[in-house]
Amino acid sequence: MKRYQKLIGLIVVFCFFILAGCGSGSKLRKPLNWDLETFQYINQDGKQFGTKDLKGKVWVADFMFTNCQTVCPPMTANMAKLQKMAKEQKLDVQFVSFSVDPEVDKPENLKTFIQKFTDDTSNWNLLTGYSLEDIKKFSKENFQAFVEKPENGQVVHVTSFYLIDQNGKVMKKYSGISNTPYEDILRDMKRLLD
Repeated sequence: MKRYQKLIGLIVVFCFFILAGCGSGSKLRKPLNWDLETFQYINQDGKQFGTKDLKGKVWVADFMFTNCQTVCPPMTANMAKLQKMAKEQKLDVQFVSFSVDPEVDKPENLKTFIQKFTDDTSNWNLLTGYSLEDIKKFSKENFQAFVEKPENGQVVHVTSFYLIDQNGKVMKKYSGISNTPYEDILRDMKRLLD
């Protein structure tokens, strides 16, 4: 009798885990499911751009600034490579880079910066038009990411890429600076687009 009780107990536990996994509604493994607040900023072309422009779209976000001398150039090169790979696979994905130095990063500076990495910005918006305090709060509350400007030195910020789904939820986070998992990101994009 005890043997059957253990077997039934194991079956119940197994079914619980199966059903719990099915209930998440996500096509991704271990999604973050972080809510993203509504935003509207200014892009490199001086135009308003925000969540209304991204509604129903899958997109990738990162944080950067134009006079960065350390992580931003390789991160932006990695994002440009990801953009190119996504286009080659005909994935309808948007790319968004939030400036963490908005006092310096005016639209024309963002435009000059991105031209060093790609000549195709048809699906890539670099954003500014807010205060440093605003982007610090926005990054922390929406991406659980830090942005800090020390008294001396450059802005310190997270070096991750974030994948956002069609409903405006942050679903995954990846390294944007070293060992960027391009194939994993592309696979996850496809899963969200299916």
